[in-house]
Amino acid sequence: MNKLIAYVKESREELLRKVSWPTWEQLQDSLMVVLIASLLFSLLIYLMDVGFSSLLSAFYHLFQ
Repeated sequence: MNKLIAYVKESREELLRKVSWPTWEQLQDSLMVVLIASLLFSLLIYLMDVGFSSLLSAFYHLFQ
């Protein structure tokens, strides 16, 4: 039990003292990069889905 308590105390101390946290401006910049990349990636997947759907629809109509 003492090892667990020591581990928790050391972990807390490490998070508070030894980790370099980003500034508010760095967080905002990172957020914008993630949002833009997510939007572009979702748009790409949507366009691929619509394109493949159209191709398959045209292919299926050949055999009706």
